[in-house]
Amino acid sequence: MQGLGRSLYHLRVRNQDPTTLIGIVLVVLFGYLIAAPIFLLVTDAFVVQFADQGRAGQPMGELTWYYVERVFFSRISMDVFWRPLMHTALISVSAIAIALTVGVPLGWLMSRTDLPAKKWFSTALIVPYMLPSWTFALAWLTLFKNRTTGGSASWMESLGVTPPDWLAYGFLPITLILALHYTPFFILLFGNALRQFDSSLEDAARSIGAKRGTIARKIILPLMLPSLVSASTLIFAKCLGDFGVAYILGVPVGFDVLATSLFRAISTSQTGMSALLALTIVILGSVSIFIDMYLLRQARRFVVIGSKGSMNRTTALRGWRLPAFGFAMSIFLISAFIPLMALLLTTVMKVPGVFALSNFTLDYWIGTDVGTTALKQGILLTPEFWEVTWNTLWIVGSAALGAGFLGLLVGYVVARTEAKSVATFLRQVTFLPYLVPGIAFAAAYLSMFAVPRGPLPALYGTPIILVLAILADQMPFASRAGISGMMQLGRDPEDAARSVGAGFIRRLTSVVVPIQKGALVSGVMLPFISGIKGLSLVVVLAVPGTEVLTTYALRLVDYGYSQASNAVVLMICVIAFGGTMLVQRLTKSNLSDGLGNK
Repeated sequence: MQGLGRSLYHLRVRNQDPTTLIGIVLVVLFGYLIAAPIFLLVTDAFVVQFADQGRAGQPMGELTWYYVERVFFSRISMDVFWRPLMHTALISVSAIAIALTVGVPLGWLMSRTDLPAKKWFSTALIVPYMLPSWTFALAWLTLFKNRTTGGSASWMESLGVTPPDWLAYGFLPITLILALHYTPFFILLFGNALRQFDSSLEDAARSIGAKRGTIARKIILPLMLPSLVSASTLIFAKCLGDFGVAYILGVPVGFDVLATSLFRAISTSQTGMSALLALTIVILGSVSIFIDMYLLRQARRFVVIGSKGSMNRTTALRGWRLPAFGFAMSIFLISAFIPLMALLLTTVMKVPGVFALSNFTLDYWIGTDVGTTALKQGILLTPEFWEVTWNTLWIVGSAALGAGFLGLLVGYVVARTEAKSVATFLRQVTFLPYLVPGIAFAAAYLSMFAVPRGPLPALYGTPIILVLAILADQMPFASRAGISGMMQLGRDPEDAARSVGAGFIRRLTSVVVPIQKGALVSGVMLPFISGIKGLSLVVVLAVPGTEVLTTYALRLVDYGYSQASNAVVLMICVIAFGGTMLVQRLTKSNLSDGLGNK
């Protein structure tokens, strides 16, 4: 009887505070949804797959170096890996250089000067990052495409000028688009570091006769170096996994990067080779992110940045106010306004680039007889468009809601559990997708769920795989929002509720969730926005019947229906931009105060 009483007592205690038990359930869940697919991706790269038994000369499931030899050392390795790797490296380095050149001056103008309309620019200059990167690839095609790939004419062709291949496709446009898309990383990271920089250090150096160049080289630059290198490593990681821009502007002329080479391997069912390519992208991306994490830790050692009593003096531009305003406005026009206007105008033109009044039409939006084979009506009258929109909203919405709720639970467990190993594992495993570019993570999910695994049947071809993949991929956002929120919440409110007999569920719903409303909103809305505009993850996993807006737009691009695809892309932009502004309003935050690293 005494033993039974002790057991009942422990059961009541666990019922009152089941934090560790919830943590164990989350460990199992994320081990299955995050760690297992990545582990399987690793094993697939070194195990003979069914289709390769004859070529490898080994039975299925046996350890092999066949894929390593095929990807890195065979006759096709130059086309499959080395040339795409070289293209990826050149694009990444060049994009970083351009973004650095543009973003650093803008970061200084935004944080340390009296630039006119600075508040407006704080949002306008980060619009390119709010929108899908491949949006601007479509705008580039609209303006500069030539007859190499057929389809409707570009604006330049309509004006009687045929752009050369090097301008229309390949290295130059991909690099410029990625550079302008990720320039906000430098604007925000460098600008925020400058905003926290103590101006008294400059005054001290100036008082002993140091010139401006010396101050910049020996004081400001060393202290700003962590933010500059951090932005560079983040851009490098992003460029590694960016699929849409290279697919639209590179594939038509045979210009491959690692992401498009991986997509081709997946499309041709080369499981082992695609696993090894994905693993290579993961390793390269992980190295860059770990460098970023190290530099952020190093940056905290500079106590003069953000120290108590520090000064942040604004520099008067005086006669340079107008040129500085012109520079900032030019970057906004080139990186956001002109591309979006080109897309919009193309959707209301029969022949792109012809501005005669008779050439304008709303047929591609609301027309009843467009005259194309696969799209007979305007986008807004096409049932398939609304089906895909509904697919997008419920698939991404379900994933975002799940990520937000699970992120809050992760934060609760990390902040409250006594089992430190559980807390550590949850911190690490929910951060893991951050290290994996989207298309590589999609390859991992394809390996995991193309066949029955554990309690789940084969999920490929169903919307469930998209929900799970997006949820898992967005856990770094959601879990960090939950952890940061719960770390700031003391135990007193829960203890007060417990003292009046409130159980765990009641405390969670009546105390924790209302107090952590901001963290929960961020944990839902940020994954929703990222999921709406994402392409790299879903392009591998979506099939007819489970298409979302991004894959639907890409299919229209493949058909050559530029006006219709641009219309769909603009609808994605409206949802993504509107969602971003909604997050800022609900959370009373501003993207100019900081930028998420994913």
